Amino acid sequence: MSEHKNVDASAAPPSADDLRKQVLEREMEEMERERKLKSIEEQKHADFASDFLKKHVSEEEIAMVRRLVANAVKAGKFEAMVYSFPSELCTDSGRAINSGDRDWPSTLQGKAKEFFERYQTYGKPQGYKLKAMIISFPGGMPGDVGLFLNWAPEKV
Repeated sequence: MSEHKNVDASAAPPSADDLRKQVLEREMEEMERERKLKSIEEQKHADFASDFLKKHVSEEEIAMVRRLVANAVKAGKFEAMVYSFPSELCTDSGRAINSGDRDWPSTLQGKAKEFFERYQTYGKPQGYKLKAMIISFPGGMPGDVGLFLNWAPEKV
């Protein structure tokens, strides 16, 4: 009701053209806002991909994996997702992982490959298992890959 107090009832209403312009301006502002957000997301993705493919696994990332495992143990779990990355960063865009191909490790690149190699060197001899799964399917296509570390007892 307070909106009606400031309206001059004797003034002519805005023209239909003016209203259409206002709607168009709002749509253009929204499109610009969405374009900027998309650009920011694309830059974040590009930065992640560059870091993923060019840099080595850091001490902080190793510490993060250990924290994730410790938190899972505290929660009574035998598995933790320790790393995720876009499937497009696999040489086959995640197809081998999605289809359960035994040779999926050969499709890894960058930090994922390095994580797998660290698993082979340190985790596997200690009794851990590592699996990869597609964890999202945007638009029905493989999205992100999750690497899961497992320390469950062998089934009898």
